[in-house]
Amino acid sequence: MRIVGSKGWTVGRTQKAPGCLRLCRRPVRKGFAFPAIGVFIFGKAAPCQDFGGIASKTIPFHFPEGQSLSALCGGKAATVVLLLLTTLCLPVSAQFSQTQGNSPLYSSRPYEARAPSGLPKALNGIGIDQKLNEQLPLDIVFKDEHGENVKLGNYFGKKPVVLSLVYYQCPMLCNQVLNGMVTAFKVMAFQPGQEFEVVTVSFDPRETAALAAAKKNTYVDYLPEARRAGTARGWHFLTGDEASIKRLTDAVGFRYHFDDATNQFVHASAIYVTTPQGKLARYFYGIEYAPRDLRLGLIEAADNKIGSPVDQLLLYCFHYDPATGKYGAVVMNLMRIGGVATLVAMLAMFLLFRRREQARVNLQA
Repeated sequence: MRIVGSKGWTVGRTQKAPGCLRLCRRPVRKGFAFPAIGVFIFGKAAPCQDFGGIASKTIPFHFPEGQSLSALCGGKAATVVLLLLTTLCLPVSAQFSQTQGNSPLYSSRPYEARAPSGLPKALNGIGIDQKLNEQLPLDIVFKDEHGENVKLGNYFGKKPVVLSLVYYQCPMLCNQVLNGMVTAFKVMAFQPGQEFEVVTVSFDPRETAALAAAKKNTYVDYLPEARRAGTARGWHFLTGDEASIKRLTDAVGFRYHFDDATNQFVHASAIYVTTPQGKLARYFYGIEYAPRDLRLGLIEAADNKIGSPVDQLLLYCFHYDPATGKYGAVVMNLMRIGGVATLVAMLAMFLLFRRREQARVNLQA
């Protein structure tokens, strides 16, 4: 038999206690005691007097009728509140790590030759590699939809930028990318030209400014009439030569090639959120872009200079996952918010009951 702590918590096989809850039949190895759980709960090396116990077979959680936990342990039940506060103050570990991702076309690591992925030969070498926090070459010269030479940096400096790489005569995928963008723009509270800029660049050097202008008119007209004027000022469609296109696609991590058999470009799909200074901040894959994720990405790229307090709360509860290109819930932070809400509710109930009791005493007096 071993005595643990100052209040005589016994650990052994010879002592028994009435009303014990049998935990299991398997004996515990020498030197280990289940009541350590009780030590953590009540914050002492030994439990209160009503806690004894045979660690190898039973844990005596027996309370006489009519007695509360606080009565048995001298008011120690209040330490449950301290546990909640401790949980709220625990540090949050990294929720996401930059893994390869869930698709052979998308990767949060630099491109490396890997084992065969099972993709068709036409897709070999195709994909998008995340280059978060990398600087875009803002000195590149393109032509805008009016045929005028412009530097890419003309659209940076004050607002975050949504960048997309497409080609305007694409028969399918590029149109789906633009459709996903304009669908998100329809429902977002943020508007192109106000809170952020949009830059769409063709990676086909054969395309002209006339094609860019036609594509711009088509997609601006998809928006509600109240948003068309601002979007026309804030959504820019560019074309360029092969050297300029290569510098931009290499900086973004966009890998593609031209397929002679189909006379089409083979490529993956994504849009990119950049900071006002031109650094890559977020990658959103696919052809559909959740307005919530896009909004949160823009807020973070703008260093929280746009958005509302509600957005700040959402950013506390949702973090960007580079592996999936989406925002996911942070469970620990959600638990913290729930704990704070619980404490506030408990305090409100305590004050309410106290006022009622005081009013009852005053009436009896």
